[in-house]
Amino acid sequence: MTQSRRMSLVEAVTNVVAGYALAVAAQIVVFPWFGLQLHLGENLTIGAVFVGISLLRSYALRRLFQRWG
Repeated sequence: MTQSRRMSLVEAVTNVVAGYALAVAAQIVVFPWFGLQLHLGENLTIGAVFVGISLLRSYALRRLFQRWG
């Protein structure tokens, strides 16, 4: 079954958004272990940057595998 480009994007966005809260929570716990003390807003911003990267990666890989069949 072939997935449309739109549904590939919906899947990628859903996947990334679902992981965002977990990623930010992990940053809040893990960063202090390495001496990084950041405010919540900074953690949210860093998380947002990685969300964008993850979204692009997920979408591109999904389209690549769809092309390969």
